[in-house]
Amino acid sequence: MQTKQTTNEGLKRGYLITITAGEIALKIDAEIKKVAPQIKMPGFRPGKVPANLVRKMHGEQLHAQTLNDTIRESVDGLLKEEELRPAMQPSIALNESYEEGKDAEVSVELEVLPVVETPSTDGLKLEKLVVPVTDEQIEEAITGIAGQNKSYKDAAKTKKASEGNQLIIDFIGKLDGEEFEGGKAEDAALVIGSGTFIPGFEEQLIGAKTGDEKTITVTFPADYQAEHLAGKDATFDITVKAVKVETDTVIDDEFAKNLGLDSIEKLQEIMKGQLEQQTAGLTRTQMKRSLLDQLAAGHDFEVPATMVDAEFEQIWTQLQQEAAKEEDPEAALKQIEDEKDDYLGIAERRVRLGLLLSEIGQKNSVEVTQQEMSMLVQQASQQYREEDRERFMQYIQQDPMAAAQLRAPLYEDKVVDFLFDQAEVTTREVTVEELQAAIEAEEEAEVAKAKKAAPKKKAPAKKAPTKKSAAKPAAAKKAATKKPAAKKPAAKKAPAKKPAAKKAN
Repeated sequence: MQTKQTTNEGLKRGYLITITAGEIALKIDAEIKKVAPQIKMPGFRPGKVPANLVRKMHGEQLHAQTLNDTIRESVDGLLKEEELRPAMQPSIALNESYEEGKDAEVSVELEVLPVVETPSTDGLKLEKLVVPVTDEQIEEAITGIAGQNKSYKDAAKTKKASEGNQLIIDFIGKLDGEEFEGGKAEDAALVIGSGTFIPGFEEQLIGAKTGDEKTITVTFPADYQAEHLAGKDATFDITVKAVKVETDTVIDDEFAKNLGLDSIEKLQEIMKGQLEQQTAGLTRTQMKRSLLDQLAAGHDFEVPATMVDAEFEQIWTQLQQEAAKEEDPEAALKQIEDEKDDYLGIAERRVRLGLLLSEIGQKNSVEVTQQEMSMLVQQASQQYREEDRERFMQYIQQDPMAAAQLRAPLYEDKVVDFLFDQAEVTTREVTVEELQAAIEAEEEAEVAKAKKAAPKKKAPAKKAPTKKSAAKPAAAKKAATKKPAAKKPAAKKAPAKKPAAKKAN
């Protein structure tokens, strides 16, 4: 095998690998010897099929597989020998004129990660904006829980059921006079107006009293989950066993115990924690953006165009999806098209920050543990059909680039947590509105900085923004906090590993 460098411009590298016909032939011969004992053919004892017959029967398949394996091994060896750190999956192509029995020429093109000077973590200062939880908010939240856990008491037997009353009923459902599976229940609790039964069922029980027996007719929705009932008319024979009215819920220790807690104080403590958690995400976002702004200052190194393109593609896809939902989609799409260079600047800034965080993590031994990685793979596999999950997990194990892409968001969060611990943090209490305003201000600052870094060109005069397009779509405002996660194949099938002899992007 011979290797010749063809490109060395900035972060771009190109190589031409020549694999001689002799090398390929030797590997094919070795493969034939390996598989021959497993070949069965009429007239020959197991393992005694001549090599020339094995070659005749399976030569084309063995050649293709051996060539692919040899190319993959050659590329892996090139990366190791040249100490290359690919930014994205290298592009690999076998020369189109290749024929069996000739030398194979393979072109390899890639971008390498830049050498990044480790940013100093000394002197980091962050302000943590927190939203305090008030007693009134806790009380309101518990009252909401009480509203979802209503209690009822028996009403007088002459009470006619009305909206909000609970009925205890037995019922039997029938199609064309015959009972159907799943259409029968005893002592079923039904609150009129709750919408828990199919349309038309609850309304026909208004005015019913304890002891009443009646038959009602309803039509199952056309999209009902049980296909044999969808769109069908059915009757229900109903016996009203009790009519109940709502009672006032007393929020006390007994109420808390009914929820499985020891006391009302414990419930209040839990609710306070949940309310604090609701704004904790906003607080983290605000701190992270402030942190990244400090890191980005003074770093303007070249970043791989392939990584910027991938990041931009995610931004652009989200922008187009959001624009399509606007009152005037055409005007919204026109606006983002006019500002396309701004979004390219945002993508470049995010990639640069991602590389800075990666460098900090490596220098400070931040790691994603094997257990954490296993959990990530398990969670990601849930997006696929059950029969494809095993294939997906094998794909992640076999493809380092795919594994790195899946690991990236968690790794970045761990680096950010490390930096939070290194920084001098002061805390200030604010309202939710003030916290959201601070985040929006940081979003606008990111857009402004990206505009300065964006490619300059003479742009046509912009029209006045439409009613709903005055503010940039949400995707454009998201700070450079995360690298793109692994993309999900649209068909929800586990990806198959690409043959080395074909181009891989």
